[in-house]
Amino acid sequence: MSTPSFLPFALPDIGEEEIAEVVDALRSGWVTTGPKTRQFEADFAAFIGGGVEAIAVNSATAGLHLALEAVGVGPGDEVIVPSYTFTATAEVVLYLGANPVFVDVDAATLNISPDAVRAAITPRTRAIVPVHFAGLACEMDEILEVARTHGLKVVEDAAHALPATYKGQKVGTLASDVTVFSFYANKTMTTGEGGMVVSRHADLIARCKVMRLHGISRDAFDRYVSKTPAWFYEVVAPGFKYNMPDTAAAMGIHQLRRLEGFARRREEMATRYDRELAGLPLHLPARPAQAGDRHAWHLYPVRLLPESGIGRDDFIVRMAEAGIGCSVHFIPLHRHPVWRDAYGLTPAQFPVADAAFAAEVTLPLYTRMTDEDQTRVIATVRTLLSA
Repeated sequence: MSTPSFLPFALPDIGEEEIAEVVDALRSGWVTTGPKTRQFEADFAAFIGGGVEAIAVNSATAGLHLALEAVGVGPGDEVIVPSYTFTATAEVVLYLGANPVFVDVDAATLNISPDAVRAAITPRTRAIVPVHFAGLACEMDEILEVARTHGLKVVEDAAHALPATYKGQKVGTLASDVTVFSFYANKTMTTGEGGMVVSRHADLIARCKVMRLHGISRDAFDRYVSKTPAWFYEVVAPGFKYNMPDTAAAMGIHQLRRLEGFARRREEMATRYDRELAGLPLHLPARPAQAGDRHAWHLYPVRLLPESGIGRDDFIVRMAEAGIGCSVHFIPLHRHPVWRDAYGLTPAQFPVADAAFAAEVTLPLYTRMTDEDQTRVIATVRTLLSA
């Protein structure tokens, strides 16, 4: 009997349409930001709806940097971020000479705690960056109310949250200032690397557009393909190099068309995990509080309960020995030397995040998994936790 092949933690789901569109971009001679990027931006804005504009960038990290710069974050400011997130959420704050202020998360959802946000506000606070962990929207009404009360900006880190909803509205259409999505290889749709900045505020979009490409007043596509002489441009700010090339956008055009199907499959798989892992010594992931809202299911994070009889690290090793890749989301930022040492952070300041980290395992969930693959994961988990 043959040994099953290793089931990786994540794989992108790329079809022939994406491949053909990338080939078309290569053959067109226009491989940097151009017509396909413009189409992808327009298609994405239409998908999100709510009158937003969309700006494609080469990563969600770049998008967060642009967004915080556009809302006016600068030297000496403070930006509130959760400790339970990837380092990009905080590092972009330093890029601007500001300081991240780390707060704990909600025990049920692992999203940023509105109470912790309130307690962290000082006269120097300029913005809040809620992270929609695993694809479940944060408690945005409370966060937005805190922001209104204190005159703060809100930039949503929605790297996990496409196409999540909150109280019937798509993430990206809420009353925040800017929302940033990710198209990294393991996200709910991918362009390999890439992201999208979304906002209803024309001034913020205009600033992001200029700063995306060296602070130049006109983009390259306009300058090089105009039928009238259009070589002249001005550099109006010391910008960045954050544009998305057409080769990446070509993938995005078709990934976006498949996104609803991807989302349905992820929901189906998450529902099956919920059903077949019920009763085990596991804390299963939270679902939206409001009926009818959508979880994006970028991740399926479980937490081992004390009665499981197995430590998190050993569990991951045993899963790997059975040929199944798992991961951990996240090692909280207060445990990383760069943040711990610079800001004097300790686990005692973040009891919820720290306890979650010690117990958290992310099981594989992606659209290229078959029913048989998921059966294997479930059977292995049940074996390990029933021993």
